Amino acid sequence: MPEPEPQERRIHHLDARSLRGLAHPLRMQLLDSLRFDGPATASQLAERLGESSGATSYHLRQLATYGFVEDAPEHGKGRERWWRAAHDGTRFDDALFRDATPAVRGALDMIMYEVATKHAQELTTWLGNRHTWSEDWVEGHDMSDMTIQLTPQLTRELIEKMHDLVESYRDLPEMADAPGAERVRIHTHAFPITTD
Repeated sequence: MPEPEPQERRIHHLDARSLRGLAHPLRMQLLDSLRFDGPATASQLAERLGESSGATSYHLRQLATYGFVEDAPEHGKGRERWWRAAHDGTRFDDALFRDATPAVRGALDMIMYEVATKHAQELTTWLGNRHTWSEDWVEGHDMSDMTIQLTPQLTRELIEKMHDLVESYRDLPEMADAPGAERVRIHTHAFPITTD
């Protein structure tokens, strides 16, 4: 029997309008939770995130207005409204970083700071809990930094190659039932620094 074709990832491209729909810390947490943990109700998400169900319900509706989440009726029973992420990931439109509109710049900055904070939280959670993982996982983690001399164009090329490499490991058929396989978070950061 032939191998099934890998399912293409659905990516939401953020523009100035949808950026404003995501620029709220709770909305970002809700979207992350639906992407990582699967469909849920507003009440389940409230419990998971330590929020009120009124707040999660309101922000889920806002996320739906901007196309980030959608109904998941196959999960619902009775009057429960289930939600799921409408996309597997988010990508920024390059024009957003050149937009001088104060509202767009403010929303973009808020989102970027939230992403950086989440990366730091995930890493410190790993460091605090690594003793609970097997020796293989402790030896298999990485926390590296490197500094090299590049132009903006070469930096972009490097980033694209790193992303392509990570994508080549996504949904490997042999990982479906592999003993010891876990979800692995990979953060990449590439930015210029001053040498003063």
